[in-house]
Amino acid sequence: MPKRTSIAIPLDLPDIDVLRTEITTRRELVIGVESTLPTATCHRCGQTIDRFYGYDRPIRLRHLPILGMVVYIELRPKRFRCPFCEGQPTTTQQLDWYTPKSPFTKAYERQLLLTLINGTLSDVCLKEGDLGPDALLGVIDRWLDAAVDWRVLPAFSVLGLDEIARKKGHRDDVVVVTAQCPDGTLHLLGILPDRTKATVRNWLFGMPSAVRRGIRTVCVDMWEAYVNAVEEVLPQAAIVIDRFHVAQHYRDDVDSFRKQELKRLRKELPKQDAKRLKHTLWPFRKRKANLEPDEQDRLDRLLAYSPALEDAYDLREELTAIFDTTRSKAAGLRRLKAWRHKVEASALTCFAPFLKLLDTWMDRIANYFRHHQSSGFVEGLNNKLKVLKRRCYGIYNLRHLFQRITLDLEGYRRFRPTPTPTH
Repeated sequence: MPKRTSIAIPLDLPDIDVLRTEITTRRELVIGVESTLPTATCHRCGQTIDRFYGYDRPIRLRHLPILGMVVYIELRPKRFRCPFCEGQPTTTQQLDWYTPKSPFTKAYERQLLLTLINGTLSDVCLKEGDLGPDALLGVIDRWLDAAVDWRVLPAFSVLGLDEIARKKGHRDDVVVVTAQCPDGTLHLLGILPDRTKATVRNWLFGMPSAVRRGIRTVCVDMWEAYVNAVEEVLPQAAIVIDRFHVAQHYRDDVDSFRKQELKRLRKELPKQDAKRLKHTLWPFRKRKANLEPDEQDRLDRLLAYSPALEDAYDLREELTAIFDTTRSKAAGLRRLKAWRHKVEASALTCFAPFLKLLDTWMDRIANYFRHHQSSGFVEGLNNKLKVLKRRCYGIYNLRHLFQRITLDLEGYRRFRPTPTPTH
């Protein structure tokens, strides 16, 4: 059997014939091709024309690598003269597998976007060799919109509003607007330059009316500008104060009381007994159901020295259980009020800030109990944004920020190659 020293690899570039191949001294594969299409579309009148005029200057487009080699496609585009327009202008033929003025084929651009997901411009440029960040930004602009396309967005009824600082340590917040679809998928809707009521209200008014009417739940944190804007523009939507923001407040109150009690106990107890209170922070902060046996022992030692702290701990766990198990707003309001009466009847003052918060936000907090809808999907996106900011050392251009978040969220679904069907 004769030995074979070459194989045929399909280029997956339609409407071309391969004329030649060459491997350069830099181990780059250059493939010369020619269009097989006999017509073009006139750039002026839009009609199909077939009067061949000649060839344009050759172009070289970077394509997908083959066997580890950088691949370039060389093409001399055909030109055609239009017999229908005055002056019979010429038009350069355009093939579907590349974009005019782009140095890459569309297939390679999709590959670059896949590589950029959860990455940085500099990383991709280093991996791809002779590639500059401006060229990569051009690819992003060609494939990713800088604003949501409402026409292709799936139907949704849950909206989320939250802010994130563009740079750590600076009060330079932008508002991230997201939608959660019934199947759980998350879509970025907008990045707002600030979190004032006017900015949020104007953006909400800019949504298509059909989309606005379909929104039934809006998840926010305790920021009046969000609430007031939503009430004006989306009166039919239930405003839900995120339970995790609520939990952060009452848990912080109890944790502050723990610090006070520890400080007191270390002064009052003998040194040997005070040493036994070490390593109690995380057992105290964890949920009771999640404690390991040794953690439970350390927690019991702490609470045995401070009955008041034990009462605060039990009330905290009871409130968490209310949020976990209540399944209607009416029952939620009833249980929250009963819990409040317990706190007021106790001698504890550590919950005073949280009780004041309940006075202001009780009804919207109780909206959580209807469907247990929270801002967890928004917080998950915020974590992704924080990682993106760290990777890129900050992204201050809101257009680029929208594109990069969209790429990280939807890139694999939109740009992963689909298998070629076999017959």
